[in-house]
Formats: sequence, C-alpha cells, structure tokens
Amino acid sequence: MTSVLRVQDLKKYFPLGKDLFGRPTQVVHAVESVSFDVKKGRTLGIVGESGCGKSTTARLLMHLIEPDEGRILIHGKEYGQIGGRHPLSELRKQMQMVFQDSYASLNPRLTIEDSIAFGPRIHGVKEVQARQMARDLLERVGLNPGVFIRRYPHELSGGQRQRVNIARALAIQPEIVILDEAVSALDKSVQAQVLNLLADLKKELGLTYLFISHDLNVVQYISDDVMVMYLGQVVESGPVEQLYRQSAHPYTRALLNSVPAQTPGTRKDYIVLEGDPPNPIAPPSGCRFHPRCEFARAICSEKTPDTVRVEGEHRAACFRLPQSAGHQHYIALQEVQDDTTH
Repeated sequence: MTSVLRVQDLKKYFPLGKDLFGRPTQVVHAVESVSFDVKKGRTLGIVGESGCGKSTTARLLMHLIEPDEGRILIHGKEYGQIGGRHPLSELRKQMQMVFQDSYASLNPRLTIEDSIAFGPRIHGVKEVQARQMARDLLERVGLNPGVFIRRYPHELSGGQRQRVNIARALAIQPEIVILDEAVSALDKSVQAQVLNLLADLKKELGLTYLFISHDLNVVQYISDDVMVMYLGQVVESGPVEQLYRQSAHPYTRALLNSVPAQTPGTRKDYIVLEGDPPNPIAPPSGCRFHPRCEFARAICSEKTPDTVRVEGEHRAACFRLPQSAGHQHYIALQEVQDDTTH
C-alpha cells in the first residue's frame, strides 16, 4: 500500500523575546524531527498530553504555521515554501482540516450554504455549481438541505455545526482530511454519530484521515495506525491493535493504563505519571521522557534513543528495547531484568 502523505524531519521552534540584535533569547521546542507516513485510505491517530505538539504538527502540515525545517510530500510531490516545488494552493486542494471549535470555524455572517460553497468558488467553480455542491454535501453529512441552507451557525447545535465543517472541508474534494479534536467538544451520543459519519465518508470517498485526539478510546475506535508524541517528538508508532495490546514505550504504557476500564468491575493496574511534562523552552537532554520514567538509567539522560522496530511496522524510541536492527521480538518492560540493555 502506497503512502499518500510523507512527512520528513518536521521542525518548529517559536522564539520568545529578542536581544539588541533582534535574535531570539529563548525558543519553544514545539515540534522536533517528526517523521511519519500515512498510507492511502487509512486513519492515523495522533495522541499525547496537552502541549506535546499534536495540533502544531497539524497546522504545520497545512502551512497555517510555516515549518522551520522538514519536507511535506503528497504522492511524492513536495509542497511548501521550504524547498517545495508545488504551491500551497495545490496542497490545500488535496488536504483540508476540521478544527475543534465548530462555532469559531464558521463565519457567523455567512449562511451554511455560503460557508460550504465558498471554497469551491475560490477555486474556480461557478456559483450555481458550488451551491449545488453545498446542498449535496449537506445531505451527505446527514443534514436536510431544505432545512439548513439558509441557517446561520448560531442557529445550529454543536454536532450540526461540526457536520457543516466536515461538509465544508469535503467541498474542495481533498484526499486527506486532518481532524484536530473534531469530536472532543461533543457529548458522547453525538460523538458516536459523527465518528460513524466519518467512517462512512472515508469508505465512500476513499479518504485518508489524520485524527488528533486526547481520547484514547476514540482513537482506538477510528484509527488504523497510531502515533504517540511527547514534548514535540514521536516516541512510538504502529498499527492500532498492536500498539494498544503491547505498547513498548513507558510513556505509551502510562497513557494507556490511565484510561478507565470500559467494562464496569474490571480491575486495572494504573501507572501514574509523576509530575508535569518538562519545560519545552529547555527540554531535557537525551530521552525527553527520562525525568518522569521509572525505568530511566544514566544513558537515558546522555543520549537520544534511536527508533527501533518492535515488530512489523510497530516502532518505538526507548533504550529498554533491543537496539539491533531488524530485531522483531517484543520484550515487555516488566520482564526486562538485565540493566545491560539500558
């Protein structure tokens, strides 16, 4: 299966303060050396604590924020102002985004029909055709066009507004849709409806999703693959079933063990993450997770671990994993006794 989206060494620092010569005195290490592939027709879930760089990564992909370094390729074509040979207008025809705040995402002065038709009209579609596309898309996302086309955003519920945002994103006919906490502001029953809608649209239109969320149960439900971020870096990635069943990085294990059991009465052993994430202005040396890791050793603060294949496409960056290339055996953390593996 070919990769529709390839991201290589994406990096973004935000400057804080300047000296007399206009140079930044401090920088926030928001995203650093992030690389991943998304295969056609699959959903990549991106998870991590608040401030880990999930949403910043999404905005870098859309070039709502300009990357400092890195390459963004869709079907092998590079986009962006850093080395990109194809204009951003072409990128946004192929990749669109749905944001968390459904109300702030819509222009309050435009009707629902105008909001959806706006994108196609900007890209050269005639007004009559754009309005017909808006009606068709409203019907596709489960809203009756005869009822909703003349309404304004404040006249809709949160779930209805998010359906409109999905329709607006699809109006450009993109191949990739980025969903940044797109269902987190909805109650559980509406969440389920929107998630089922997204699954149906993906199948019908052959879409590829990047699904960003803090809700690990939702990510498990909708994703094919998962990428775990910590303090601007990727610490683990792989197929969702494999990563949830045998997570290899201590941070991933702590995240998954913090999720309440879905079956009442089911006993679960919790791993508590001590303290807050380190300051992104001055991130720790070596493995950035080591100040909070109960398995940390001296080498963890001295050297950044390489990303190692655990099994198949499951990869993790941890010194507790075998560092030999091609080693495919999973070693549970609690079973590792020999400190020479650190």
